[in-house]
Amino acid sequence: MSGSTAILVSIALPLLGMPFIALTSRRPNMRETITLITAVLTFGTVISLLPSVMDGAQPAAHVIDVMPGLSLAFQIEPLGMIFALIASGLWIVTTVYAIGYMRGHHEENQTRFFVFFAFAISAALGVAFARNMFTLFIFYEVLTLSTYPLVTHHRSEEAMRAGRIYMGILMSTSVGFLLLGMVWTWQLTGTLEFAPGGILTGKASEGIVIVLLGLYAFGTGKAALMPFHRWLPAAMVAPTPVSALLHAVAVVKAGVFTIMKVVIYLFGTDLLSGAGLSTWLTYIAGFTILVGSLVAMTKDNLKARLAYSTISQLSYIVLGASLANDLGVLGGSMHIVTHAFGKITLFFCAGAILVALHKTEISDMKGIGRQMPFTMFAFLIGSLSIIGIPPFAGAWSKWYLVMASIEAHQYVAAGVLLMSSLLNVLYLLPIPIYAFFATATNDHDGLHEAPLACVLPLSFTAVGCLVLYIYPDPVLNLLRLIGGAMP
Repeated sequence: MSGSTAILVSIALPLLGMPFIALTSRRPNMRETITLITAVLTFGTVISLLPSVMDGAQPAAHVIDVMPGLSLAFQIEPLGMIFALIASGLWIVTTVYAIGYMRGHHEENQTRFFVFFAFAISAALGVAFARNMFTLFIFYEVLTLSTYPLVTHHRSEEAMRAGRIYMGILMSTSVGFLLLGMVWTWQLTGTLEFAPGGILTGKASEGIVIVLLGLYAFGTGKAALMPFHRWLPAAMVAPTPVSALLHAVAVVKAGVFTIMKVVIYLFGTDLLSGAGLSTWLTYIAGFTILVGSLVAMTKDNLKARLAYSTISQLSYIVLGASLANDLGVLGGSMHIVTHAFGKITLFFCAGAILVALHKTEISDMKGIGRQMPFTMFAFLIGSLSIIGIPPFAGAWSKWYLVMASIEAHQYVAAGVLLMSSLLNVLYLLPIPIYAFFATATNDHDGLHEAPLACVLPLSFTAVGCLVLYIYPDPVLNLLRLIGGAMP
């Protein structure tokens, strides 16, 4: 199949699977088999595009011209390829996990969950493959709408309140800021097409560039820059597989991916770095990194602690983009990958603990490592990767980000990254340490792991944290194609 056809098929496959998933609601085994087959076919279609992208090609597909300078169209460049591989690949892993979790926790409305999960993956792929900001915005909004039923899955008063916060912040920022920035950009340049080197050079004054960057940065609410971050911890009321989708697979990654795309292909790193026009964003990202980590330390609820950790970690990627140099682009883009594997492992573990031991508070998890050794060892690996300790994947992205900060003479940013890693140690490592070495406070003796369908995925992603450190070259080689980033 041609590249253009493969792009359209990969976006369409999850949509085509939705009605079949819905029609088999009374046959769970068939429903989940269809979900897995759809996920595998989608990933297979996405990965079929990889060789041509690695060879320097950029497969494209044009759908329709809306008006001059605006079209619904797709084109794959290396960063989009990375995001698409993460979204489609981890959909398979999360589906296996969700089968064990949803059944083990006796969740209601399981069919609706699988239907809207597929919808969200389709939207995420649309974001990944967007050729221009107009197409990206359309699928960005579809992603918000498709994940709302997942956030409000339990239909409780708490879930509906969380859904209102979720929709309120994400829709108001995208319509109030992001859309305004797009209209202004189009008025200045006559296009919203992504282009190497950007499209705004020579089209706007330095003051307008700063304002536009602010509109894009804060308009991309899914990146969870403070003060537009409250939707993310509020959404933790959703089932754990949804949290994995929000934090590792699609939603937050769509946010930071958008900011990275905007910096590289609308503004251009030369424009932003030449006069230091993005320095203010570096400080906002640094503030979010530190405050998110400090708040995480105060949370006893495990998912809440991981949510604020995500807020902090996302701003590593924003910081990399704001440094506006090749190493920053490389480090920030690499962190999209390393954080995906590390954080999905931690959320998988949190859900496994809930299913097996019905515990949500960290203070109640002392000694559980003897009942759940596989889960808690995976949690330890995921934590070490998030912290950035070799030999786990997060060490690479944090290394490149620190080097990028030094290259840009942003020594405060380098200090923030190092301080954040120390804070990561303080709010993550005590959990597995207490689990393995503290006196047990639970009622279960002997091995008491979650269902195998939960344990296998978290083990897989934990191993992924190790493999990405030992063998990062495939990811790094692809990312270096973005703009000649240094090794």
